[in-house]
Amino acid sequence: MGARRRQGERAGITAERVLDAAVSLADRDGVERLSMRRLAAEVGVEAMTIYHYVPSKQALLDGIVERVVLEAVRVPPDADTWQTTLRTYAYDLRASLLAHPSVIPLLATRPAVTVGTATVVEGILQSLVRAGLDAVDGLRLVHATTALVLGQLATQADGPRSSTDLAVDAEQFPLLSEAVAGGAVDPEARFAFALDALIAGADPTSSM
Repeated sequence: MGARRRQGERAGITAERVLDAAVSLADRDGVERLSMRRLAAEVGVEAMTIYHYVPSKQALLDGIVERVVLEAVRVPPDADTWQTTLRTYAYDLRASLLAHPSVIPLLATRPAVTVGTATVVEGILQSLVRAGLDAVDGLRLVHATTALVLGQLATQADGPRSSTDLAVDAEQFPLLSEAVAGGAVDPEARFAFALDALIAGADPTSSM
């Protein structure tokens, strides 16, 4: 007789499939409604089978964050400047979170401490160090960039997207009205401006 298969193998599922299903559930119904029982039903197995892959709800939430980060974040191995590396990371992370907005509060409140997310950060740091930074400055910039992305997306979620979405009395607030009409609340332009400001102001060599 062949070796006896484990429960997860009999179900024909993998950890990747479980986490993909969890991300889909979170996108569809919100993280607050995510449970191990609902996830099991989504995958098509009994609830106890899920625990073979994610031992707890906390591990599941960490896995969701890891899955979304790994889905899109890439590190350009031949980036010639640390600025290029940070821009690539910022736009990749933003695109991934725009596709999975339910994960924004998770990433904002849960440190990325899984092996997968640590691998991403290590790869980014390697690129930054090759471009001339040290590891300390590099990690600080990664954290600052992550916070920028999260902050921009958090304020974008329910905010105005264009000048037509925000009514401002031009006579009472002439400067604010001018700024809004000029595109200051456009989320794409606002993000690009903030990222430019972060990178320009955070240059560790600027005071040398």
